[in-house]
Amino acid sequence: MSQLPLSTTIAFLFYVIVVLAIGVYAYTQTKGASDYFLGGRKLSPLVSAVSASASDMSGWILLGLPGYAYLAGMEAAWISLGLTIGVAANWLLTAKRLRIYTHMLDDAVTVPAYLQRRFKDTKIWLKSISSLSILLFFLFYVASGLIAGGKLFEEVFGLDYHIAVVVGVALILFYTLFGGFLAVSWTDVFQGSLMLIALSLVPLLVTGSVGGVAEAVGKIEAINPELLNAFTTVTGEPLSALVIIGLMGWGLGYFGQPHVLARFKAIRSADETGVAAAIGVSWTFLGYLMAILVGFCGLAYLSEPLADPEKVFITLTSLIFHPLIAGILLAAILAAIMSTVDSQLLVCSAALSEDVYPMLAKKPLTSEARLKMGRIAVVVLASLSAILAMDPQSKVQDVVSYAWAGLGASLGPAIVISLYWRSMTSQGALAGVLVGAITVIVWSQLSGGIFDVYELVPAFILSSIAVVVVSLISPPVSDDVGTCFDDMCAKLRDRA
Repeated sequence: MSQLPLSTTIAFLFYVIVVLAIGVYAYTQTKGASDYFLGGRKLSPLVSAVSASASDMSGWILLGLPGYAYLAGMEAAWISLGLTIGVAANWLLTAKRLRIYTHMLDDAVTVPAYLQRRFKDTKIWLKSISSLSILLFFLFYVASGLIAGGKLFEEVFGLDYHIAVVVGVALILFYTLFGGFLAVSWTDVFQGSLMLIALSLVPLLVTGSVGGVAEAVGKIEAINPELLNAFTTVTGEPLSALVIIGLMGWGLGYFGQPHVLARFKAIRSADETGVAAAIGVSWTFLGYLMAILVGFCGLAYLSEPLADPEKVFITLTSLIFHPLIAGILLAAILAAIMSTVDSQLLVCSAALSEDVYPMLAKKPLTSEARLKMGRIAVVVLASLSAILAMDPQSKVQDVVSYAWAGLGASLGPAIVISLYWRSMTSQGALAGVLVGAITVIVWSQLSGGIFDVYELVPAFILSSIAVVVVSLISPPVSDDVGTCFDDMCAKLRDRA
């Protein structure tokens, strides 16, 4: 636990005030449920792209990934490569179709609502199971952000970890609770820019202070040359094809992340998804590259091994920058955390108020009632996630990997296939959601041999197979479902 200079604390608090001010302004622009959950579908390509990238990276890009690179070296590059490919594929394959289709389907705000309306499903199972999948895995995902926030406040202010988690929850709740999607998206642009600047400055300053790139590489080689080899572990053992596939398989998770998909649905025009894709992929590539370099800079600069590798960015920032600049850069960690947790809370809130609660109440809700229920849901879900985050020994990397796999495998195949296959059925979608979620839960408890592969990869494959097989043996889709799909395809052709 450390006490940082007053100037660092002041700079940090200035950042917090700016974010809260954005939340207050967004509150004045939020009139109903559609504004609260999707910002009225009026995001520009820049806001949509940067918000999508910032919202999925969380504290992981400033804590988990640099810590992984610090421990495992170039092995971390495989995850980054897979994720960058996943971002590009998600924008190119999903964004435009999802924007058009969800708008056509009575302005479907949530993923469960989209799936139900896509197949005109009159039963509760598809909508309820997909909602429960989102709530289950997002509880862990939000908890990972609160763990990162707890570590940050503990380091910056010397707070007890448990108090730090509560402070982080309170801060995030303020602007998410009142400002909704607009506050989340606008703050994401500010926070995403701060994250990228921080990630770029640390490697630049560290390499300069140790005598240049060649000198930094030499220091890392002196510690362990295997850290610079992407095809071996730190002990010199070759990375197996299964391990590399598992690491790159992280990219598959993007197709099922509701907080990322929300940006696709909220962009103001489907015609602007191409521009947004170019911005989003570029931002992501630079972010991951710099995060890995931060981990390597920790190896080159620090004379003593870190007890907690996930604090490598915090440690370097505190050592090499003027206290005022350090405060701003440390705020980038809070930016990364907040830009993800706020989005995830909003998605969970939408699932509860738009999908689960109306089914339980068995009656439609007014826009004002949905807005009120959404805000109540944000508070409840944040509180539950805070309870999960109370273990100070938890690792951000571990919690994120589980939640990422669960969402990616349960929702990803059903969403992507539904956008391209006219004959997909609601039974196939339900089978895909169940098989993906169950495979992640079971696979993550096993180890040894093939079970060492990251659970997202086998779960995504099995979920895709389940969608196709069950759809083929189910009764064919009705004429109106097929006609709706044809109309969506016609709109795509008109925009081509």
